[in-house]
Amino acid sequence: MTDRPHRSRGSQHDKWLRDAPSALARAFAPVAGYGVTISSMFRPVVTEQYPFEPPQVMPRYHGRHQLNRYDDGLEKCIGCELCAWACPADAIYVEAASNEPGAQYSPGERYGRVYQINYLRCIFCGMCIEACPTRALTMSTDFDELVGPGREGLIYEKEDLLAPVPEGAVGAPHPMVEGTEDSDYYRGKVVGSTQAQIDWVRAHRPEDPSLGAARAKAAPTASGRGSRHTVKGALR
Repeated sequence: MTDRPHRSRGSQHDKWLRDAPSALARAFAPVAGYGVTISSMFRPVVTEQYPFEPPQVMPRYHGRHQLNRYDDGLEKCIGCELCAWACPADAIYVEAASNEPGAQYSPGERYGRVYQINYLRCIFCGMCIEACPTRALTMSTDFDELVGPGREGLIYEKEDLLAPVPEGAVGAPHPMVEGTEDSDYYRGKVVGSTQAQIDWVRAHRPEDPSLGAARAKAAPTASGRGSRHTVKGALR
């Protein structure tokens, strides 16, 4: 083996060497770590009055999960199970089912028929919401509900996670907006329930509570597909 070449003090390698601390820095090094503690002693103490006052959490705080809806009331979850695959704690369980002409829960072919989150396992890492392709699963800032007297109370079902029906829309199931495809939903072209959707829900579920506040919106213009189709025609 050959000896390594000797580097002079003025070489390019030496410019990355850290300068030696001064004598004053060496003298105060043992007590430098107390600087933060001493400075905190003179700051006012802030005590949050929780649970009597709601806490102020950050806007992106990871709290309880929520399954979102589109503006016409259809569910965003398509049952792809990517959230369950991405979960490192195996806390999510999803079962998908096919949408039927008389039971359309989400745009496209499938929807999440069963959706469970076990909050005894969840570590609130947020990897599930990053994996969701339709932004169906998000995390709210709510955490007060994540308590229970037993194991069953901390296993949330789909009805516990599903967001309420948007204002003016009708609840699922009901057909998609006439003349649209699932890609129109993903692009945000659907802005609310149309009169045809409201009439369909009124004919099939006249007791649906969302009918009382339903307000019809115009159907979006479907580019490249010619004329619009009515809901009745789409179900024939």
